[in-house]
Amino acid sequence: MPQKFYSTKSPGQFVGLKEAVLRSLPADNGLYMPEHIEPLSADFWGNWKELSLSEIGFEVSKVIFRDSVPEEELEKIVHQSANFPAPLVTLKKQEHVLELFHGPTLAFKDFGARFMARLMGWLTREDEGLLTVLVATSGDTGGAVASAFHNVPGTRVIILYPKGKVSELQEKQLTTLGGNITSLEVDGTFDDCQRLVKSTFLQREMAEDLNLTSANSINISRLVPQSFYYFEAAKQLPDAVKPTFVIPSGNFGNLTAGLLAEKLGLEVERFVAATNRNDVVPAYLREGEYRPRSSVATISNAMDVGAPSNFARMENIFGNEWESMKARVAGFSYDDQSTRETIRRIKAETGYTLEPHGAIGWLAAEEWRKLKPEAQTVVLETAHPAKFLDVMEEELGKGAVAIPERLGCLADLEKVTIPMMPDVEVFAEWLRSIG
Repeated sequence: MPQKFYSTKSPGQFVGLKEAVLRSLPADNGLYMPEHIEPLSADFWGNWKELSLSEIGFEVSKVIFRDSVPEEELEKIVHQSANFPAPLVTLKKQEHVLELFHGPTLAFKDFGARFMARLMGWLTREDEGLLTVLVATSGDTGGAVASAFHNVPGTRVIILYPKGKVSELQEKQLTTLGGNITSLEVDGTFDDCQRLVKSTFLQREMAEDLNLTSANSINISRLVPQSFYYFEAAKQLPDAVKPTFVIPSGNFGNLTAGLLAEKLGLEVERFVAATNRNDVVPAYLREGEYRPRSSVATISNAMDVGAPSNFARMENIFGNEWESMKARVAGFSYDDQSTRETIRRIKAETGYTLEPHGAIGWLAAEEWRKLKPEAQTVVLETAHPAKFLDVMEEELGKGAVAIPERLGCLADLEKVTIPMMPDVEVFAEWLRSIG
């Protein structure tokens, strides 16, 4: 029986995989969740540490999607998507880093974007007309989506990013590909970009006319492949070690993917959400009250989110019970000064280069081990340090970070963008004008 998906706001109403992925956002402004998430089989757990990342991903995808995609097609999608490594690096005893930046755009978003592009291609294989992929980015999502969909027939990608709030090389990844990729430079915050995207999907007639889909983590097909690397991290640890995953968090898709992995049977000691000054979720975990607010700009820009979309999925997973979430997820937040100091300190102590998001994760891991000295912490390092070259050179010196060729080649390219006000009607009118 194919998997069905329900809205977090309407648990009794179901849609199939194609509508959940291509329409992205339910009409009630909830988020789609799979009806059934069953633990992986005993056969899987019998030899899972011998499987490759893509083999693990195939087994996970089969369970979540059930019979929605033929197995041979699903296997092809996974193997073409997760075809780069996610190595676990041990820096100190009990202190590990999971490097998720070895994909084409040097960010963890490559896992989700590549999988989603291929899945959408299969879902629309017999459709006529153009698929319009709409995405808001605080930094890395846009680059990963642009790379995954660039020159894919039958698609066009519209990326909204906040003016002056992404790094220079991140911006070049969004704005220099051309072809079927269009970038809108929004005079506002990431939350404004996300609000514009969501508002468009709630205008159902226009969304259908433009054949809109989203590539943000509101799309369930983004989360599934992000769960793969939690298994990949755990298999690289010694037997009987239950990891504590420390996750630099903004829109909380990455952490939600970890919760999916746990529901599939992965043994996890605890999840730790690490944020910058945009600490809406850590504050909720402390106080029990969710208070979204406007985001503030920091040097860890991919986490500059004041109203994280995936909080709705987290609530759903924990039955809307604060105590239940608090028992599995801890939260800490840090400012830019602490982040900068940690980049310098860890480089001096271990020789390892943490970028700003990973540095915040490291701080949270250290704070957690003060409470739980026996914890084996795995910090998700979500992007390559070269993507934040200005910060890295300010803290570690000129030339301290080698720039990979796939980034360096962008430096001299001219960005091409369209300015956009953070106004729902202005954006809607622009969308109508492009047909």
